[in-house]
Amino acid sequence: MAIERWPSAERPRERLYCNGPEALADAELLALQLGSGTRGKSAIDVAREMLAAYGSLGGVAGRELAELEKHSGVGPVKAARLVAAFELTRRLRARIPGARVVLSGPAEVYAAFGPLMEDLKREVFRIALLDAQNGLLRDRVISQGTLSASLVHPREVFKPAILESAASVILLHNHPSGDPTPSREDIRLTRQLVECARLLDLRIHDHLVIGHGRFVSLAERGII
Repeated sequence: MAIERWPSAERPRERLYCNGPEALADAELLALQLGSGTRGKSAIDVAREMLAAYGSLGGVAGRELAELEKHSGVGPVKAARLVAAFELTRRLRARIPGARVVLSGPAEVYAAFGPLMEDLKREVFRIALLDAQNGLLRDRVISQGTLSASLVHPREVFKPAILESAASVILLHNHPSGDPTPSREDIRLTRQLVECARLLDLRIHDHLVIGHGRFVSLAERGII
């Protein structure tokens, strides 16, 4: 039965109005983002199927647009709506509106970028640009895909820092496996970028490898 035909006290939107969003189950919140179901299935049916297929709400949030849109009852429009909602959540978790973000150590870096990167399903290499007091000027995604010298070229890494007149930078990338243990390629690439930074008189403070709920600082490992 379509949700519109349910008793009003059982409809997710009406329950949210009356009881607040915290009263809704994951499937109900997901159904509100979907907006509608498909032939023979309500939005809640589709939401429950997604939660079962991906294991949890976090599992749904970690999927890419191309995968979500192929799920029965979703399609490109609903998938884009979901991806946008999850990205907004990540950004809100990572930033305090109006506050100056100071990255003075690995813990602060992880607090700022962990929510953005720890549940991604592909490797993303990002650079944080800092001022002379280690304040975050902005950050840039350099590449997406398997981390390698061919994808992470020094020219692309340091171009944003030069354009922004950054005093120093922090390198970050995630491991979709959840294990942040640096690979040999991670270490080799980091050393290569450190050497290039010296030629530009630019300091690399750290390179953080982000996993699920944990991280490794290559500076703390003595690699930088």
